[in-house]
Amino acid sequence: MGRLDGKVALITGAARGQGRSHAVTLAREGAEIIAVDLAGQVESVPYEMATPADLAQTVKLVEAEDRRIVSLEADVRDPEAMQAATERGLAEFGHIDIICANAGISSWDPAPDMSPQRWRDMIDINLSGVWYSVQPALTSMIERGAGGSIILTSSVYGLEGGVGRVHHYVAAKHGVVGLAKSLANELAPHRIRVNTVNPTFVATGMIQNDAIYKLFVPDLPNPTQEDFKEVLLGMNKLPIPWVEPQDISNAVLFLASDDARYITGTTLVVDAGHLA
Repeated sequence: MGRLDGKVALITGAARGQGRSHAVTLAREGAEIIAVDLAGQVESVPYEMATPADLAQTVKLVEAEDRRIVSLEADVRDPEAMQAATERGLAEFGHIDIICANAGISSWDPAPDMSPQRWRDMIDINLSGVWYSVQPALTSMIERGAGGSIILTSSVYGLEGGVGRVHHYVAAKHGVVGLAKSLANELAPHRIRVNTVNPTFVATGMIQNDAIYKLFVPDLPNPTQEDFKEVLLGMNKLPIPWVEPQDISNAVLFLASDDARYITGTTLVVDAGHLA
């Protein structure tokens, strides 16, 4: 018996990184999966994003857990695309019990230099995209009357000011926390819980790339992962530079399961002591 037997989870940003880890972890505990990802590049993002091949690999990994999965290429910035993705999942499985609004990007610029497009892409994906990922399923969840769990991916930068040059990211992630608290108030009478997970740096393609190494180690011409690691070791209280995707998936699983049946409107921080 899995903790999520009979449940259906919609997960955005599911092609790789945290999203893939969430999909496999929830499937391992019995959930059927609706996996959504852009599977393409956003021009203002300075690192390589997920591909259709990455999404196909997520499908294989979920199927290896003997669970069903529907995968769709859709842009969380497009409310019509997310409505269609939700309807496809409902047509396949009949209901949605869990939403993991995980899709997100990172980029950076000093405040005087940040272009309007870079700001828009960040807010459109990391904040508006969360709303567009959640809203289409709400009517069906309410009408079904079986409750549910909505987990929004924020960040430690949703609870602090960050280290500069990521003002748009900080604004979006603070917005996600506010959205979760507001939704938790409205949806509580329907036994639909809404929470955020707020990680420190997670070892995914979003931070393991040359562009971010140069951001954090600007005094070296070609910084390596080891150079980046030394900087991050000073940002967490526990002696680790970053956490693994599975660490966040464990938190998501907890919030999705009945183990957290009375937890709503909270921020679950997985940060190796960063905020301490």
